[in-house]
Amino acid sequence: MTRIAVITHEFDRFERRRGPLLRRDSPYMLFDLLEELKRRGHSVRILSGTSAKPEADIAVLHVDATVTPPEYVEYARAFPFCLNVGAADISKRRVSGAVIGRDDDWPGPVIVKSNLNNLGMREQSLNRRSRRAGKPEPFPGVELIEGYHVCTSLSDVAPAVFDRRDLVVEKFIPEPEPDGFGARFWTFCGERERCTRHVSPQSLVKGDDTIRREPVPVPEELRALRRELGFDYGKFDFVMHEGRAVLLDANKTPGGARNLSAFLAAGNANLADGFEGLIREFT
Repeated sequence: MTRIAVITHEFDRFERRRGPLLRRDSPYMLFDLLEELKRRGHSVRILSGTSAKPEADIAVLHVDATVTPPEYVEYARAFPFCLNVGAADISKRRVSGAVIGRDDDWPGPVIVKSNLNNLGMREQSLNRRSRRAGKPEPFPGVELIEGYHVCTSLSDVAPAVFDRRDLVVEKFIPEPEPDGFGARFWTFCGERERCTRHVSPQSLVKGDDTIRREPVPVPEELRALRRELGFDYGKFDFVMHEGRAVLLDANKTPGGARNLSAFLAAGNANLADGFEGLIREFT
């Protein structure tokens, strides 16, 4: 049996109770993976904040924010081994291969995005909960960005956008299909993985509007980028453009199977095998 610790932000809600029977639930994929590991005999402890003694055989740094606060990274390093301790910053400027500047030579459409994951909604939520508890905001100054904005060309982007640190401009390069547009999603834990191409009628491809999906191989350049970014567990969103993989988004706290139900849930055992592989490697 291995003792597993999950490090979450003090004001995050990794687990919740729902329904008349108060069934345990979570919006995170890691929750379902951990349930499988518990069925295999491992113990799991959720650590909220950094006050508990770092007592576990292996930990997972699971702070749901684009940039993990330094005190959590320092706390994570006190464990014998901690997954994703090297993936503390997943901002678009750090991970995206599509970011461009105002003077770049790009003839196609572009998209204006938040530099933060999920439009900064997680940081906003953590700030609200912190204020209610009478504590300082952990992410001061974060403002919610209202969606994405696609422009037909780089020249159509307002000059002020390039001066803002909370926004990025990317090449807009979904994979064109006869019935829509494609994007690829690679989920991994250790050496176990699944990689799927989703096609949607919308040019902004999301999991909940997929009309068809198919397994696809993981490009080797993406594997190298995963090592460079310090990911042991997570999800990469990418496209193939002109024969090469372009990473668009990296998530160290991916969501669970609520929207894609059985499709994602079926991979929990496979990812749990990958987690156990990490246990054997590092403990």
